[in-house]
Amino acid sequence: MSTPFSERLAAPPPQPEGALRIIPLGGLGDVGRNMTVMEFGGRLLVIDCGVLFPEDSQPGVDLILPDFGVLEDRLEDVEAIVLTHGHEDHIGAVPYLLRRRPDIPLVGSRLTLAFLEAKLREHRIRPTTRVVEEGQGAALGPFDCEFVAVNHSIPDALAVHVRTPAGTVLHTGDFKMDQLPLDGRITDLRAFARLGEAGVDLFMTDSTNAEVPGFTVGEREIGPTLDGLFARARQKIVVASFSSHVHRVQQVLNAAAAHGRKVAFVGRSMVRNMSIAADLGFLDVPPDTLVDVKRIGDLPDEQVVLMCTGSQGEPMAALGRIANRDHRVSVGPGDVVVLASSLIPGNENAVFRVVNGLMALGAEVVHKGSAMVHTSGHASAGELLYCYNIVRPRNVMPIHGEVRHLLANGRIAEATGVPRERIVLARDGHVIDLQDGIARTVGEVPNGYVYVDGSSVGEISEADLKDRRILGDEGFISLFAVVNSETGALIAGPEIHARGVAEDDAVFERIRPEIVKALEQAVADQVERRDTYQLQQVMRRVVGRYVGQRLRRRPMIIPVVVES
Repeated sequence: MSTPFSERLAAPPPQPEGALRIIPLGGLGDVGRNMTVMEFGGRLLVIDCGVLFPEDSQPGVDLILPDFGVLEDRLEDVEAIVLTHGHEDHIGAVPYLLRRRPDIPLVGSRLTLAFLEAKLREHRIRPTTRVVEEGQGAALGPFDCEFVAVNHSIPDALAVHVRTPAGTVLHTGDFKMDQLPLDGRITDLRAFARLGEAGVDLFMTDSTNAEVPGFTVGEREIGPTLDGLFARARQKIVVASFSSHVHRVQQVLNAAAAHGRKVAFVGRSMVRNMSIAADLGFLDVPPDTLVDVKRIGDLPDEQVVLMCTGSQGEPMAALGRIANRDHRVSVGPGDVVVLASSLIPGNENAVFRVVNGLMALGAEVVHKGSAMVHTSGHASAGELLYCYNIVRPRNVMPIHGEVRHLLANGRIAEATGVPRERIVLARDGHVIDLQDGIARTVGEVPNGYVYVDGSSVGEISEADLKDRRILGDEGFISLFAVVNSETGALIAGPEIHARGVAEDDAVFERIRPEIVKALEQAVADQVERRDTYQLQQVMRRVVGRYVGQRLRRRPMIIPVVVES
C-alpha cells in the first residue's frame, strides 16, 4: 500500500489500448467536492459532481468546485453524469459543468434528479435526465452500468457497478449498513455478493467513517431522543439539519405530531427539498402538522417547531441568522435548539460560533456531543470489513474522505487480505489505469480548487484569498505622494491612512520624515528617468519595516506615487 499523497507525479502517459482510466477530481483529501471521471475507448463517464463548502481561511468564497480542466476540451466525449445521491457534495457542481455543455445526460434515482432539477431551474438549465432504480442497468456508451440500492442519510441512494472490456468497478457512493432504516431500504449486500462472485476488479469505497470502530448507529435510535426532548420542552423548539436530510425531518414531524406541535420549514432549500420529497412519497407529513412559517406568530411557543437549515454554522443560513438576531424567528430563555447533524471537518469554529450565539440568547442547545440527536450516514470500520469480505475485490481504491480516512480504509482492506500493492491510495488529480486486472497510479493531471465568489467562477486565486486573509487579520495601510514630473521633488504627501489597524493614523507621523528622506534619496539616484514604481516600493519598504518592528503587524500596504 503506497502513500503518494505528498508526492508530485509526472503527467500520465497516453492511455494504453484496452485500459480503463480513472481520474478522481474531488473527494480524495476533502469531505466534499466528490467527482470521478472514467475513460474507455475515448469516451468518458462522470460519477458525481459535487461542491465543497469553504472554511474560515477562504473568506468571501461561496462554494468550491472540482477542477473541470481535464474535461474542458472533451465535453463532447462525456456519455453521462451518473449521480449516486442528492447531497450537495455530490450534485452541487452539476449546474457549473452543464454551463459548458447543457445536454450532458444526467442519470440517477427519482429523488436525486428531482432535487437536482429544482436546482437547475434556478440556473435556467433544462437538463436531459434518465431515472434509474436499484436492480436496473443502463448502457452508457462503452460503460455498462448496474445500480445497487444503498442506505444513506438521504433516501434513494445508489451504488453503481460499471462494466467495461477492461474490467469492472464497483463505486459505493456514500453508504452505510443500517439494518432497520426508516424507509425499510437496506444496502443490498446480496447484490454486492453477486457482483463479487462475478469478479470486481476495482472497489471504490466510502472512507468517511473508516476511523470509527464498530457499526454506525441506526437512524431509529434517534427517534426516542427527539421524543424525550419534545416531551420536556415547554417553549419553542428549533431543529437544524441539512436541507436534504429527509429521514431526520420525518422524525421531527412524527415527534411534533405526537406532542401536539406544528412544524414550519425555515430556509428556501429546506422548503423546496421537503416539498419535493413529500410530492414523491419519500416524506410522510402527518395531517394538520405542517404550517407556513408566516403563521408561527399566531401560535403559542409551546406548539411551535421550526425545522431549519444552518447546522454547519453557515452565516447566511437560517440558524446563523437567528443566532445573530437577523431573522423573523427569535429564540430566548426556555427555547430548545437541536443541531441534528455531524460536524463537517473544517466547520467546527463556525458551528460553535452559532452555538455560543444561541446560548447567549438564553436558548438550550442540544447537539450530537451532548445527546443522541444525529447519526452518521457513512459506514464505520466494522461495516467496511463486511463489505470487503463480501465483495473480495482484486483492487481497492478508498474514496470520499480526508487523507487520514483514506489511509484507515486502506488498512481495513489490507486486513481482509487485499494485497498491499493492490490498494491504490490516490489524491485528486491522480490518474489510475486498470489493465489486465491490476490498478496502478500512472501520473497526475493539474487539479486545484475552483472558487465560486458571487457571480464569478474560477476568477479568485489563492493569491486573492491570501490578500483577503491579510486584510482581515492585519489591516490595510494606504500611502499617497505626488512628485514633480521634471525634478522629482516631493510636492504633496506622503499621506498615510490605515484601516483595520488598531493604532490611530497619528502614530505614523513619526515615520513620515523617514519616508520623505527615502523618497528624496531614491529620486537623486534616478538620474536618467523617473520611475514611480520604484518610488512606490521605497515607501512600502520603509512603512513595512516600521510596522513590522514597532507594531508587530504585517498589514497590506498599498503605495501610490503620481507625477504632476
